[in-house]
Amino acid sequence: MDLDFTEEQEILRKVARNFLKKEVPFDLIRELEENEKRDVPELWEKMAQMGWMGLFIPEKYGGTGGDFSDLFILMVEMGRVCLPEAFFSSVVLGGYTVLEADDQKHKKALLPKIADGSIKVTLALTELDVNWAAEEIKTEAIKKGQEYVISGTKLFVPDANLADYIIVVARTESGDGSSLFILDAKELGNQSIILLNTMAGDNQCSLVLDRVTLSEEQLLGKEGAGSEVIARVLQKAAVAKCGEMLGGAEKVLEMTVEYTKQRTQFGRTIATFQAVQHHCANMLIDLEAIRLIALRAAWMLSEGIPCTKEVATAKAWTNEAFNRIVSLANQVHGGIAFMKEYDLAFFFKRSKCWSAMFGDDRFHYEAIARKLFN
Repeated sequence: MDLDFTEEQEILRKVARNFLKKEVPFDLIRELEENEKRDVPELWEKMAQMGWMGLFIPEKYGGTGGDFSDLFILMVEMGRVCLPEAFFSSVVLGGYTVLEADDQKHKKALLPKIADGSIKVTLALTELDVNWAAEEIKTEAIKKGQEYVISGTKLFVPDANLADYIIVVARTESGDGSSLFILDAKELGNQSIILLNTMAGDNQCSLVLDRVTLSEEQLLGKEGAGSEVIARVLQKAAVAKCGEMLGGAEKVLEMTVEYTKQRTQFGRTIATFQAVQHHCANMLIDLEAIRLIALRAAWMLSEGIPCTKEVATAKAWTNEAFNRIVSLANQVHGGIAFMKEYDLAFFFKRSKCWSAMFGDDRFHYEAIARKLFN
């Protein structure tokens, strides 16, 4: 196992860091949190021109043919700036779902457009119980002749208000009990997509489907084969989110160390206090553990090695470690850490949001236990 970056990956990392530092200041995120649309078309176009949207998409579908490790590097850099764009929803969730499905027709139609950034796609999976298992879905797709009629409510659908297409997971009668359907977001009524008011100020929506009629052509992959596809996509999504949290943890530690060198108390900087030094040391230990465990899971996914336990371990550990890092940073900073004018507040809010996405600690502990005892 080699976790070192290749020369090309190191170039990707440096280019991404410089670009995002320049193009995504925290003031932009503050502005977007007050804007219901929460979209920056110019930023999206620039990222598309750099080839980021098609990073892992095979060349035959218009991408650059990279692997998951390349994407992980990008997610780390995006986590450092709390990127507000729909990259995760469209590229990771939408792109990988289309790529993993056994459906050449939709791959040829959608993947090139995802790769060049001309469309945005998102995934509607979770419902009222926020269960990430596809087999627990309650939204129904009832087949009537050559059509499907779908009814149900999806919660926390990322960037649904910006998406051109929404992939909906719904129960069907055949196969493993769940199927994937591609909805044209423009054909849905204004009342179907509702922007949610979230703690992190991120772009989460509810999707209300009331007897929406779809043709067989809108079925993605085979009927009843959705659970297996979603399981593979969620593994990649969980590790990609670990990448974001790793980037966030890096930035939080950097901000905290710099603050301790500037903040004075009792006639000296607080960086000279042993308790503060120990807090920062504990943050670094957690950070390096995240880096190793998440990089290992990303490498295994890139190599196609079965890694259910490793992915669950990475997400469970990263969830807890990132929250510990932010908590210690808040203690070092004091009350200023919670002011929305101060950049650290973005990471406090996102630590709660990101650690819950694609499985919280309990969800992944149960996955680990199943692998250990079954």
